[in-house]
Amino acid sequence: MALQQNVNRIQTTHVGSLPRPKSVLDLMKRRVAGESVDEAAWEALVRTEVAAMVQKQVDLGLDIVSDGEVSKPGFFSYVQDRLEGFESRPDVKINWWPKETALFPEYYERYFREAMVGGMVARFAPQVCVGPVRYKDRSALDRDIANLKAAVAKSGAAKAFIPAIGTSGIGSNEYYKTEEEYFHAVGAAMSTEYRAIVDAGLLLQVDDPFLPDIFIDDSLDDAGKRRRAQIYIESINAGIKGIPEEKIRFHTCYSINEGPRVSEVQLGDFIEFVLKVNAGSYSFEAANPRHEHDYHVFERVKLPDGKVIAPGMLAHASNIVEHPELIAERLLRYTNLVGRNNVIAGADCGFSSQATYTTEVHPTVLWAKFKALREGADIASRKLW
Repeated sequence: MALQQNVNRIQTTHVGSLPRPKSVLDLMKRRVAGESVDEAAWEALVRTEVAAMVQKQVDLGLDIVSDGEVSKPGFFSYVQDRLEGFESRPDVKINWWPKETALFPEYYERYFREAMVGGMVARFAPQVCVGPVRYKDRSALDRDIANLKAAVAKSGAAKAFIPAIGTSGIGSNEYYKTEEEYFHAVGAAMSTEYRAIVDAGLLLQVDDPFLPDIFIDDSLDDAGKRRRAQIYIESINAGIKGIPEEKIRFHTCYSINEGPRVSEVQLGDFIEFVLKVNAGSYSFEAANPRHEHDYHVFERVKLPDGKVIAPGMLAHASNIVEHPELIAERLLRYTNLVGRNNVIAGADCGFSSQATYTTEVHPTVLWAKFKALREGADIASRKLW
């Protein structure tokens, strides 16, 4: 059996980011603001909190754990300190999800102010490529790897993964002649990170929540959308070339947390591109009410042999704790279509994609969700084995 497939029960996992403790946020805020910080104290704090976070995941029954992205200011912004060739432009305003925000401007004005952006430790600043992209500094990556490996050894976790941003999430291009050349340069640079994670004996999760956005981009015709999606996938595959597929997870989602989300595409609109990524498993949203029906996709799409899906069983934008019986029902919908060995119980997205004081799901609720995830997976497992 492939490394990520189930053996005698449904495995449980999540997408990576978890709410950082206030002590971490306070010190991180000072660091990103350029204030003088005792780096030894910072590293010791992160190491301690990663160990605690991994232990909590194990205690609640998660099989495949992460470091919670404790050290990172954001799931994609973290690379600005690891790559060279980019220029930060904090004065440039970001137009978040224009189609969706145009439909509900009053809601999203408040949402960005109070929920998504209001409590962030580091404000978004667009990164623009102005020179050759290279991986310049492995020190933070090496610390992340060492911290997670130490926490896994202490906790006895079965498996662990580190998320790393995909090629589409790093910035925009003003240097390379074509978008294709740019994304491949980013993939080549990020291969340093991808390989280091796998070489350390950990699973690599490639994050690309920007893939679905292509299919609601009105500036592209159908052919343009397909070509841009193909460039994303080809550049990711180039970056992970040579890494065994069974060591790789691929995650995509729909970029918005709590909102109407009526402008989003459905899984069936882009699943063919997801499955082109040379990964052992594929993680996607499936628990929120806009996408729970997407399991029907696998009535017509065949999952390649040996591959695994990790559909979200937990919504990352709701403080309602999913009932274990409902989680079991959701899992059985998928196992009935793709087989019991090929479905991992996951979450829709990260629970703190950005380091923020105002996570949409309260940390105490998050842990209750993880407990329910294990209970629901156990209910489904008893019916399947």
